[in-house]
Amino acid sequence: MGFKGILSSMVSTLRLTKKTTFEEFKLYLKLVMIGLGIVGGIGFVVKIIASFLALGGR
Repeated sequence: MGFKGILSSMVSTLRLTKKTTFEEFKLYLKLVMIGLGIVGGIGFVVKIIASFLALGGR
C-alpha cells in the first residue's frame, strides 16, 4: 500500500467518525480522571512502602 492508499484509508476513517456530544466528553473525562487517580494512588502507596522499607533497612 503506497502513500495514496494510506491517505485514502485515513480519509475514509475520518469520514466514519462522529463528533461526540458534551455529555459523552464529560463521561470520557471522568473515566480518564478516575484512571489517573487510581494509577497515581497506587504509585503513591508504592513510594510510601519503599520509603518505609528503606528506613527500616538502616
